[in-house]
Amino acid sequence: MRTTSPATAAAPDTPDAAAADAAQYLTFQLGGEMFAIGILSIKEIIEYGDPTTVPMMPRSVRGVINLRGAVVPVIDLQAHFGGEPAAVAKRTCIVIVEARTGEERQVIGVVVDAVNEVIDIGPADIEPPPAFGARVPADFIQGMGKVRGRLVVLLDLDRALSTDGLAELARLPAGETEPPNAAAPR
Repeated sequence: MRTTSPATAAAPDTPDAAAADAAQYLTFQLGGEMFAIGILSIKEIIEYGDPTTVPMMPRSVRGVINLRGAVVPVIDLQAHFGGEPAAVAKRTCIVIVEARTGEERQVIGVVVDAVNEVIDIGPADIEPPPAFGARVPADFIQGMGKVRGRLVVLLDLDRALSTDGLAELARLPAGETEPPNAAAPR
């Protein structure tokens, strides 16, 4: 029987212990910027196919897809964040995520320009979201991850894709992308 002495046991402050606290994120490109989503929210990544359009939806809702018998809404994140709808290119794909909406979880597809990689980001490498200057509403940002000398926007999917937020977007007249009170100071 082999035993480990206390002197050879890993101390909690070792790099191995810090790595164990790191969370994994899927990084992706969106409008020339790098974003990340916690992998626990991701169900799968699929090739982009034209969704079926649904009348009276805001421009950020591309439509719906049939995913193994389930109807899944597809959101254009770039348009959802107030930009122009993303152009479909060779590497464009749909990331199928699960977002919490109150007591329920909803499966939603999000269009991204390209998926990059899964990375580990430790708590020490996450800064609070910026108070101003972000292209994405601050409520949608979980934090800013420091990865290889670059900042990555860590999205809070539950807020960014909440049913209330999407329902509010759906009530907008065609062509508008922001709720009337979205530009008001907080």
